[in-house]
Amino acid sequence: MRSKPPIPAEIEDFRDERWRREGARQIESAFQAEQFIEEVGFAACLIDSRRPGPSLYVAVCGRRDAVMPRNVQKDPEASLTWLLKDEIVRRGNLYYAKLANGKAMFLAPRMIPFFNAVWGLRRADEPRRLSKRAQAILRVLRREWEVGTADLRDESGVKNRAAFTKALDELQAAMLVVPSAVYYEPKFTYIWSLGIGRFPDALRKRVARDAALREIARCFLSSAGLTIPGELARVTGLSRPEAGRGNRALVAEGYATMLAPGLYRANAELRTIRHSDDLVDSRESIVDSRESLVDSREALIEPELATVGEPDDRS
Repeated sequence: MRSKPPIPAEIEDFRDERWRREGARQIESAFQAEQFIEEVGFAACLIDSRRPGPSLYVAVCGRRDAVMPRNVQKDPEASLTWLLKDEIVRRGNLYYAKLANGKAMFLAPRMIPFFNAVWGLRRADEPRRLSKRAQAILRVLRREWEVGTADLRDESGVKNRAAFTKALDELQAAMLVVPSAVYYEPKFTYIWSLGIGRFPDALRKRVARDAALREIARCFLSSAGLTIPGELARVTGLSRPEAGRGNRALVAEGYATMLAPGLYRANAELRTIRHSDDLVDSRESIVDSRESLVDSREALIEPELATVGEPDDRS
């Protein structure tokens, strides 16, 4: 099995800052979580450090090596992440759903048109690409607009729990349905609604697929600094050929440099990192110059001090 190329230390430090993998910037509120997702463009919800990409859970932990425990119900960081997710869904400022490969993700509004261009489904294609159960659930939501889980199962006729969950995942992956609220009393339930009801402008915006691939790649690279082979595909759910098309488009416009096949580095972020290193070197140079100046002054003063207090030969 081919080993992955190591990620340079300066890139890991860069990701610590951008992905909030440090204690000084860890997330504690829904407002901070929304700021974080707006900054990075998209993020997973409950993945840990064993998978690449920005993650709300890792940002809540505030450390690079965060690993989800086996008993998540008793883990305070996992519980806080879950509660923040519920609050973000209720606030409705960010897109949240199970997208490609069934992975729960948050999208900043500016990224919705690009993800929709790749994974979204036009109404004319629904009979051909959606299962009968998914179509039945979608008909209910288009009629009722918002429906709780139990009522949606009854009205759609999809009574089997596993089949219902699979159909809902199918609709979320096609960016047609989203959870719009979560309630725990009198019993736990999601409220489901149409995605276009929450984000009408973003989901109606038409974007060419190649442009969408480029912008998704740009969004990841701007917060990651560098991407290794297969990383963009794993983070977003894109196929590896399409992830490569997005990255090569960034190279063509001068935004990124291909260091090796599948290995891309953002030029803008590279300049930022180098600027930080140059700034440190400049500060060290200034300190050295100041020390040299002090030494020179002391060398000038010492002869004068040596003559102070000597007797006058003319006396």
